[in-house]
Amino acid sequence: MSDPQQPPVQGVPSSSGLAPNIAGALAYLLGPITGLFFLVVEKQNQFVRFHAAQSIVVGVALIIISIVLTIFERILMMIPVLGWLVAILLSFGLSLGCFVLWLVLMYRAYQGREWEVPIAGEQARRMIATRPVVP
Repeated sequence: MSDPQQPPVQGVPSSSGLAPNIAGALAYLLGPITGLFFLVVEKQNQFVRFHAAQSIVVGVALIIISIVLTIFERILMMIPVLGWLVAILLSFGLSLGCFVLWLVLMYRAYQGREWEVPIAGEQARRMIATRPVVP
């Protein structure tokens, strides 16, 4: 279950007053909202800053995907029966996938581990690298 290449987070305390693993997990709680909160509040711990930035990137990406899928579903619903069925399955699939991703990200952060979502993790690293940490 544990990732042998990456040791659990330790060391630098979180500026939020919470344990870094708790703050990292809470950064995903409400997606971009809590991600932005922890990115602004956290000044010291890179682990928490990474999870906050990744929460923002993943949350915004999922919102955009949801909007595009909603438009696509409206087009599909013009097709009787089959269109409705495909639209419902797409919606259910996206919802289930988002829920599972949310649980995995929170769990990995709670474990004290960084797990990069493909593409989004890379963007999150760039995001925290461009915003300097203020002591």
